[in-house]
Amino acid sequence: MFSKDQTTADFDPELQAALDAEVQRQEDHVELIASENYVSPRVLEVQGSVLTNKYA
Repeated sequence: MFSKDQTTADFDPELQAALDAEVQRQEDHVELIASENYVSPRVLEVQGSVLTNKYA
């Protein structure tokens, strides 16, 4: 099916750079937009789990 060993950085370095930049942006700035929320690392982990297949 899919390789579990290949990271996003291996597959698409440009996408990984964009993700890294977004993490840095969120850590460095306060966003005063009511619709933007910061979720816990556990929520991010579960969103990237096999449960995502149910909504794909």
